[in-house]
Amino acid sequence: MAVLASFILFSCVSPKQLRQAEARYGELNGAYAELQGKYRTLEEELNKSKNQISNLQTQKQSADALLNTTSSQLDYVKQTNNLVLNQLKDLSVVTGAQAESIRRSLENIGAKDLYIQDLQGSIARKDSLNMALVMNLKGVLGNIDDKDVNIKVDKGVVYVDISDKLLFKSGSYEVTERAKEVLGKVAKVLNAQPDIEFLVEGHTDSIPLVKGGGMVDNWDLSVKRATTVVRILQDSYGMNPKRMTAAGRGEFVPLTDNNTAEGRAANRRTRIVIIPQLDQFFKLLERKK
Repeated sequence: MAVLASFILFSCVSPKQLRQAEARYGELNGAYAELQGKYRTLEEELNKSKNQISNLQTQKQSADALLNTTSSQLDYVKQTNNLVLNQLKDLSVVTGAQAESIRRSLENIGAKDLYIQDLQGSIARKDSLNMALVMNLKGVLGNIDDKDVNIKVDKGVVYVDISDKLLFKSGSYEVTERAKEVLGKVAKVLNAQPDIEFLVEGHTDSIPLVKGGGMVDNWDLSVKRATTVVRILQDSYGMNPKRMTAAGRGEFVPLTDNNTAEGRAANRRTRIVIIPQLDQFFKLLERKK
C-alpha cells in the first residue's frame, strides 16, 4: 500500500518540474561550494594574521624580559658602587669632590638606560605601525590574487609588489583598465597616513626592450612606469607629490632568475617602498642637554 502511495505521489510531479528542481539544486550546491572556498581563504588569512601577531607578542615579551634583566643588573651595580664610594670617602682615599664626580658618572648610566628604553619604545611603535599598515593594505587588496600583489615587511620596511600585468600593457607604460582600481585601493590606505613617504620603483625582466615609443631600453621602461604610477596617485587620488619619489631599477634587482617565464613574470613589477621615518631616530640619538 505504501509503495502504491509513493508511486502515485511521484507521478504527480511533472518531468519539467523535476528538471527545474534538479537545476535549482545544482545552483544552490555550486553557490555553497563557492562560499566554502571563500570561507577557507578568509580563514587562512586570519590564521596568518594571528601568527604574525603571536610572533610580535613573543618578540615583545623577549625584549621586556631582557630589559628587566638589564635593569636589575644596573640597580645592583649602582648599589655596589654607592657602597664602595661611601667606604672610600670614609677612609679619605678620595675627596668629597671626587666622590661627587663619580656619583654623577653613575647617574649618567641611569640616563643612558632611559635612553635605551626610549629607543626600544620607538622601535616597538614603528613595528606596530608597520603591522597596522600591512593589515590595512591586505584588507583593501584582499580580493586580488597573491601572485599579482605581494605585501611584506623586511628589516622594518614595508614593501608592496604589484605585477605588471595588473598595471600595464605588455612592453608599455600605458596602464590597463584595472590599474586605477588597484592603485585607488593602495591610495586609500596611504592617504590615511599623511606622514608616510614612499618610493615607487619600476622593475623589468631581462628581455631587451624593442626600441620605440620614445624608449631606448629597460631603464627607460622602468622609469616611465614608475612616473606613470605617481602621476595617477597624484592626479586621480589627490596624493601629495611631496610624499612620493619615482625610480626605475630596470632589470638589475630581480626577485628571482629570468631563465623561466614564471621567473620573468615575477620580476616584472612595480614596487611601493614605505620609507622609514629615520628623522625620528636621529632626534633620539641627539644628546639631551
